[in-house]
Amino acid sequence: MKLLTVTVPCYNSKDYMEKCINSLLPGGDRVQIVIIDDGSKDATGEIADRYAKEYPHIVTVVHQENGGHGEGINQGLVNAQGKYFKVVDSDDWVSEDFSRFLDTLEQCDKSGGVDLFVTNYYYEHADGKGNRSICYANALPENRIFEWSETKPFKLHQLLTIHSCTFRTELLRNNTKVLPKHVFYEDNLMVYQGLPFVKKMYYLTVDLYRYYIGREGQSVQRDVMTRRYQHQLIVTQKCFEAAHLDEIQNEMQLRYLKHELFMMFGISVLYSRLNKSEEADENLNKMWESCYAFDPKWAQHFQKRTLLRLICLPGKAGQNLSSAVYTAANRVVRFN
Repeated sequence: MKLLTVTVPCYNSKDYMEKCINSLLPGGDRVQIVIIDDGSKDATGEIADRYAKEYPHIVTVVHQENGGHGEGINQGLVNAQGKYFKVVDSDDWVSEDFSRFLDTLEQCDKSGGVDLFVTNYYYEHADGKGNRSICYANALPENRIFEWSETKPFKLHQLLTIHSCTFRTELLRNNTKVLPKHVFYEDNLMVYQGLPFVKKMYYLTVDLYRYYIGREGQSVQRDVMTRRYQHQLIVTQKCFEAAHLDEIQNEMQLRYLKHELFMMFGISVLYSRLNKSEEADENLNKMWESCYAFDPKWAQHFQKRTLLRLICLPGKAGQNLSSAVYTAANRVVRFN
């Protein structure tokens, strides 16, 4: 069995996918690279097949009809041969710390393994401005196996994302639902669905994942996210419905899940309000209605008992406040 499967969802990625794949190849036979050609119309499929022919013991290629990023992750998990599972987007890459990461993951596995292995990720902006590492040293014990009770509170901007997370493959297979097709930002759902089942963790302080920001048409650009606000609503609702918070017994695990949901709701509300349409307000209300139907206690908590109540204000007041909050947040962590 391989130590690690890395799935690389690709759609029309010919211009940048090679940098991503080349950064993973130093992992050698310990790594399985699953390249998902998601119905690409350019040379993505041919490039993927060339890697599979050149590295038959490392690279697996899946050609599929276009199903979106989430279906790429789904099929990566279906075809995974590694004990651990990671997603690296085709326009991103991993740093030279990849070998150190694998060495540590291997040692960790020999000591009984973990459910979640966490590393830092690093914002790489196309213009070189605002590059920074998202580090977890203030919240997580370093260089040893630990449990939720040993963690500390996360800062507002610190989230466990696909960029920072490597899960035990069987945990995802046994406990998470198939990600929806043609829905953006669903990687947050993949991570959140797994977190309630995580018990043992390990944190290695390296900037492993290089998260590229600035490609034209990228899904995290403000105008794109504003148009696709409904995708955020869908993902946030599914995250909220992934687990009843009252069933989470560990205090620090519950604290983190609340933190993640707070941020997810915040992003959904922000981009819905930035859309500035009646339809967006209606769809936002429908999301809240569905959340109340699932768990009225915690839906009320997030909508009315946190700072989210301010950007939930109706009309232009809420829209203007949302725009101000977005601008301020982007200055702190330049996420697009």
